[in-house]
Amino acid sequence: MFDSDRMSEELRTLKVDVTRLLSTAGEEMFESSKERTEALADQIKAALAELGETVGEEQEQLQGLIADRPITSLASAFALGVVVGFMLRRH
Repeated sequence: MFDSDRMSEELRTLKVDVTRLLSTAGEEMFESSKERTEALADQIKAALAELGETVGEEQEQLQGLIADRPITSLASAFALGVVVGFMLRRH
């Protein structure tokens, strides 16, 4: 009526199949997430490179403004320092 040996063999076969299936699915998910991570890393690198170029251009422009108007720049920096000093002193 009940064949325990046959049932045990079927359970072992099922266990092997499930283990293989999970292993394959895990590898596929790993590869997929790895590819997505690499694509995201490339996008971040490109954005950082573009940001670096923009900051470099802005820095050159700011240096030009300061070089053209040194006294105005010094007065502005002093005024900003005074304002920040008052703000920090109150808190």
